[in-house]
Amino acid sequence: MRNADSQIGAGRKLYPVIQPYFYQMMEVSDHHSLYIEECGNPDGIPVVVLHGGPGGGCSPGMRRFFHPDVYRIILFDQRGCGRSTPHASVENNTTWHLVEDIERIRKHLGVEQWIVFGGSWGSTLALVYAETHPEYVRNLVLRGVFLMTQSELDWFYDGGAGRFFPEEWQKFIGLLPEDERSDIIGAYSKRLFGDDKAELVSFARAWTGWESALASLESHTSVTMAPAAYACAFARIENHYFANKGFLGEDGYIMKHIDRIKDIPGTIVQGRYDMICPPDTAVKLHEVWPASRLIIASQSGHSLSEPQITSTLVGVMDELA
Repeated sequence: MRNADSQIGAGRKLYPVIQPYFYQMMEVSDHHSLYIEECGNPDGIPVVVLHGGPGGGCSPGMRRFFHPDVYRIILFDQRGCGRSTPHASVENNTTWHLVEDIERIRKHLGVEQWIVFGGSWGSTLALVYAETHPEYVRNLVLRGVFLMTQSELDWFYDGGAGRFFPEEWQKFIGLLPEDERSDIIGAYSKRLFGDDKAELVSFARAWTGWESALASLESHTSVTMAPAAYACAFARIENHYFANKGFLGEDGYIMKHIDRIKDIPGTIVQGRYDMICPPDTAVKLHEVWPASRLIIASQSGHSLSEPQITSTLVGVMDELA
């Protein structure tokens, strides 16, 4: 284990935003079509970027961690997210559907092996994909590790993180009657999937605002007025996944199957003060994954945009190139 401010990525800057040379909508079921884009070097090292959430989406800024002359950069919006359609849909939307989608994209684009790059929920999905299809993964680069365990959900939705940010926690739970606060995820689910559209938007913004408030080390102000369309997709899909424990079938699924990726090299970049995905999870993962290295960003929280995390990830990708 090492600190990020030792060697890797110190002072590295993001690459300029580049435009995709190819994008398309790809049907993956009778119900879902995914937005997919490629940029960088068509003959370069393939890297697939898995965005967070569940329920977020990819953005132009995510292209900037990779040298455009070296990497073939592949991004896509997961089911129900971003430009994928139908928007905010949870029908046929599980971790296993997403793993199938990633593999379908790989085959469609003619990729033999690729680097899988993901943060937060993207790290969960990267690990499950790699454990399912290890032969197609040449390297894993993970940020802000989340393993979709009950203890992690309890930390964030049962008052653990709320003890550090009581004002934001009260805003989050304050919309609920007191007799429903023993199951925050379930109580929010009723409103996010109810028939009252105004209530849906209000609760979606509160759900999104709670997470946004804790994402960065420097800012702890809830984004309560997130655009309604984004908030609804993010909150509904994330709640759907968390209410179903990630559809993994057993608590601790990723750690129980870690031997499947024991020989795949990987780098974990973890913020020391990550309040959404606390660092002890990353440490435990590193301890049981022999081919991994753990870099603790000593002055960072959770967000991909934290300066130290940004420079470290750019440095890791430059090193792999």
